[in-house]
Amino acid sequence: MSHGTIRATTLKTAIPLIMEYLHCDENEALKRFYESHIGACFADDSTGLYGQSALYIASLFFDECSRIVNPLEKEHV
Repeated sequence: MSHGTIRATTLKTAIPLIMEYLHCDENEALKRFYESHIGACFADDSTGLYGQSALYIASLFFDECSRIVNPLEKEHV
């Protein structure tokens, strides 16, 4: 299966989670996701992120969003 097909399948599950988290429609959720650092990593085959679960991808996105809202939060190592 191609990476593009895997990404599309993963997003089919992740985007509704993002829509609920952001209280927005599908287009806005897709826009916000692909404008994020996690979205860029997800689109880059070399990161391997495309092979992770939808819930994991969404949780990384949520974490990034929370860090934007609270930039003083310390990094978890």
